[in-house]
Amino acid sequence: MALHVNSETFEKEVLQSGELVLVDFYADWCGPCQMLAPILEDISDSDIGVKVCKVNTDNALDLAMRYRVNSIPALFLFKNGKVVSQTVGFHNKQQLLQFIEGGKNAGNA
Repeated sequence: MALHVNSETFEKEVLQSGELVLVDFYADWCGPCQMLAPILEDISDSDIGVKVCKVNTDNALDLAMRYRVNSIPALFLFKNGKVVSQTVGFHNKQQLLQFIEGGKNAGNA
């Protein structure tokens, strides 16, 4: 199950996490966000080596501003506390799996 994080828990759950973290910046009123939600839940329930977190931009405007989220859904991959990749908009499961796989190898030069 995807973990809902906010301004108070973001540092611990995302930035200090020892694993790859996919963060979904979303809002409840956003249609594409609602379409993406079950796909992210499916990914979070699978064992592919990524932690899935969700940030409601309406409740965590400071985080949305910090990461310059201008459109939602906005997906960020964090590795060792740093953004290694990001994308915006709806993506199907296969596209998301490719996005995550690319993030696993980021920064390993």
